[in-house]
Amino acid sequence: MKEFVGFKHGVNLGGWLSQSDYAHEHLENFIKEEDIEKIASWGCDHVRLPFDYNIMLGDDMSVRADAFTYLDRCVKWCEKYGLNIILDLHKTPGFSFDKGEQESGFFENEKYQNIFIAMWCEIARHYADKADHIAFELLNEITEQKYATVWNGIAMRTIREVRRFAPKNPVLIGGIFNNSIFGLTLLEKPDDENIVFNFHYYNPLVFTHQKAYWIDEMSPDCEVDYPDSKEVYYRKTLDNLDKGLAYALADFPGERIDKSYMEWEMQAAADVAEKVDVPIYCGEYGVIDRVPDERLLRWYADISAVFEKFEIGRAAWTYREKDFGITDPCRSRIMDKIITYL
Repeated sequence: MKEFVGFKHGVNLGGWLSQSDYAHEHLENFIKEEDIEKIASWGCDHVRLPFDYNIMLGDDMSVRADAFTYLDRCVKWCEKYGLNIILDLHKTPGFSFDKGEQESGFFENEKYQNIFIAMWCEIARHYADKADHIAFELLNEITEQKYATVWNGIAMRTIREVRRFAPKNPVLIGGIFNNSIFGLTLLEKPDDENIVFNFHYYNPLVFTHQKAYWIDEMSPDCEVDYPDSKEVYYRKTLDNLDKGLAYALADFPGERIDKSYMEWEMQAAADVAEKVDVPIYCGEYGVIDRVPDERLLRWYADISAVFEKFEIGRAAWTYREKDFGITDPCRSRIMDKIITYL
């Protein structure tokens, strides 16, 4: 399997330039140079930087004069401390993975698609001379399966245009169901040597997202241990998440949800990588802050071992806040242990 060189151990900078109120004070202070220095001191080789189109575009949807202020700032810090960086577009006009954003129409509206491509062309032009250090992630977490075919077409078209300005920067593409491993199987590989297939891993979801207030079906009283029997996980998933996730869980041939379950799922991702001859990368993984420390550490130990077994690069979600912050006060007792698993 091909390796995504320079992007082995990373951390997300979620909540800074995306999923925020974009207030000046927040943009100036949420992530600072000392945070990048700290991440580098952990032995990481990269960060993944989610950003929303609001950072780049004005009300008329043209690129603002100050569009690159914060992206450039982070790139400069990363260069200083020897970190590579993935620029991840988390939200584009007409689409957000978060239904609360009220964005719609991207996959049906050519105007939105043209804005998306034009924005990426400007980013490509701006960072083409940093191809050894900066990768482009086209769009975060496509949701519904009905978008799979049209998304392949948009991605192909975008990459062709981006390559006019940046022929060598790695380009990451993720699939449906919020960058699920299954979504990888529906991606088409562009005729391009610098493509990476990207997935996210929060499985079993009923464990990593237990008590998540933004999931409609999730009970605030849901508690799940790790590891535990498949029967327990099936029942908890059926009660707290979409029924389809429970039925998918039932396909696992083992009787216990533990590292063997992760290996079984990760093998499916590795099979895609071998079939289409591209590197694969896990752009997000992590555990919600409602999970007790000891359970979290058991999950992190197992997923880290599985990533190493399959030689998959990854970036933990997330450095600070957003309900998953590994540097948050609630994780202070075990933060040093979490870092060893990154």
